[in-house]
Parts: sequence; structure tokens; C-alpha cells
Amino acid sequence: MIRVLVCDDQAVVCDGLEMILNADPEIKVIATAYDGEEALQRIDQSRPDVVLMDLKMPGMNGIQATREIHQRYPDIKVLVLTTYGDDEWVLDAVRSGAVGYLLKGTPRADLIKAIKGTAAGLSHIDPAVAGKLIAAVAQNPTSNDTTVANSLSERELEVLRLLAMGLTNAEIAEKLYLTRGTVRNYTSSILSKLGVEDRTQAALIAARYGLVD
Repeated sequence: MIRVLVCDDQAVVCDGLEMILNADPEIKVIATAYDGEEALQRIDQSRPDVVLMDLKMPGMNGIQATREIHQRYPDIKVLVLTTYGDDEWVLDAVRSGAVGYLLKGTPRADLIKAIKGTAAGLSHIDPAVAGKLIAAVAQNPTSNDTTVANSLSERELEVLRLLAMGLTNAEIAEKLYLTRGTVRNYTSSILSKLGVEDRTQAALIAARYGLVD
């Protein structure tokens, strides 16, 4: 069972999310909070697996709360669910420790899938904000940690860099003198090693760790 804490300053949103998520047999909303400070208090009491976090709230906002959660409880995953897709909000949330970023227009099935994926260690980024997030992170990588790079082979790093630049499998194959099937296999291996589900999420990690020029 995935234990979820919902944090949003609108009670009707919390109630709606609780009803939607509790309808899935693998998810249980164990607490709700209406601002960041209350979220921290609830976490102390309930220790959820995933926090579904709004950003713009009175008092301690979602960015500040995410940063505190990441520092105090590194094992608890924060998945942002907000109406704000502006570059600054997105980048600040990810830099503060959020492992995913969804907009409130996300379909119910995709939200449930994202929560389950987040609990399993995957990253989910709404396609509407993915492009500008990758661009912003690539300009200002947050870490030079070599852990990510060391987990991939030299050829996988080459494929990842080209993938992060937006090249298709066919274009990567042509550039590296490989078959499309070989590139497809490398891509699958990269996604598996990085713990992500798609190319966009892999590109974001590449940008975050300065692997993209």
C-alpha cells in the first residue's frame, strides 16, 4: 500500500484528490495538509511514502516545504501537483528536491500512475513543462556528481547526450554508425539504469548532472 499525504491550500482539492486516490486499491491517503508547515507536522505523525504537493500556498509554500522534506526525510518522495508551469516554479521545485512535477490538468489515470511510479523510485514530469525544465537545468546543472555518469557505459553516455538533444533513434544510429535496433537497446538500458520511464525524464537527469553540453 502506497501511503500518500496531500498538501493543497484548497480543501475542495484535497477532498477530491483523496476520493480519487483512495479509489485505487494500492493507494491510501493517510493525511491532508493546507500549507507547508502543516505538511511537515503531518509527516512527523504519519510518515507517508509520497507527498502530493501544491506550490503556491499561504505561509510556508510548496517550494519551502519540499526543501525541508528533502532535507529531513530524504526517503519520502515529493511529487508536485500544481497549476503553475512557469519556468521559475518548475526549476525551484526540482532543485528543492521534488522528484516529479505534474499540472492539475493531469488525467486521473496518469496521476495514479505517477504516484505509483514515484513510490517505486521513478520520475514523472508533465510534458507541458519538460522542455523548458530540461533547458533551464542544462544551463545551470545542480551537481557535478559522477554517480549517474559512472552507472552508464561510455556508449550509453553518448546515446544519452544525443537523446537529450532531441535526436530520434534513427538520427542517433546514423550519427554513431549503429543500427536502430542497437540504439533502441541502449535506450532501454539507459532508462532502466536511471530509473525513469521515458526519454524526457532521462534527458532531464542528463541536464541536471551536467551531461549535456
